[in-house]
Amino acid sequence: MDKAQKLIHICEVCGKEEILTSEEAFLAGWDYPPRMGAFGVVSPRTCPDCSIMDTLWAALILKKKKVEDLSDRQEQTLKRILGEPGSILPDGEHTL
Repeated sequence: MDKAQKLIHICEVCGKEEILTSEEAFLAGWDYPPRMGAFGVVSPRTCPDCSIMDTLWAALILKKKKVEDLSDRQEQTLKRILGEPGSILPDGEHTL
């Protein structure tokens, strides 16, 4: 992935969205691949204002929630993460 590529950064906790490069997101405090974690792997996707404790990762790993017990929002987050980076392209090509 090109470092200058802008991607839609979506906070899975509060829903905030920003279109940023990976470097811009990292410097702004986002927890987002590829600087934090890896695309397609469940890890927190949060803005600088939200806690990772309310993420899909925390639900699955810390709270031991089963995939079949996820909320609709958590299921959407899982689908988006598994489809990255294509699912977060800002040019309208992404599908959730």
